[in-house]
Amino acid sequence: MRAAKEIPQGQNAYEWIRALLGVAVSIILVFTFAVRIVSVSGESMRETLQDGDRLLVLNALWCGDYRPGDIVIVGQAFSDQETIVKRVVATAGQTVDIDFETGSVYVDGTELDEPYIRERTYTPEGVTFPLTVPEGCVFVLGDNRNDSKDSRHIELGAVDTRKILGKAVFVLIPGKTAELDQRELSRIGSLN
Repeated sequence: MRAAKEIPQGQNAYEWIRALLGVAVSIILVFTFAVRIVSVSGESMRETLQDGDRLLVLNALWCGDYRPGDIVIVGQAFSDQETIVKRVVATAGQTVDIDFETGSVYVDGTELDEPYIRERTYTPEGVTFPLTVPEGCVFVLGDNRNDSKDSRHIELGAVDTRKILGKAVFVLIPGKTAELDQRELSRIGSLN
């Protein structure tokens, strides 16, 4: 009969530390190069997103081209905010026009069907329309159009895609809804 092999003192602790360091490095790499978590601040994306929502964001490096309907995070958009969360409405070469009397948004002459917006678009913010989106840029609007600083605002205009940090893909932790002042856990899930 063989005697049980003796484990040198401290080897178990070494193996545990090595495993934990491997996990920590993996998590750091994933959150540095693949995804990040971003908090929604403000009411500009109601009803799609609420103030305080925590979003899983696919880093720009992995997003490819942005398409109308994508919810993106723009870094250093305005001097008073670090990031903003908005929806892409038009991409490079497309022409955006807004009829502020009817609240309708048009891209390349076609009125957008926007079931996700809180209300139609009635507030101009200084940009002159129609506007053709320059190469390398996108035109973004908040879903809560009349309470949103977005591409209509003269300070922002069309957004250079190099300023986009990534695309929101998932609601991880819902913030409190404005109407109920409570978290709706049913809102956890992917963003379409």
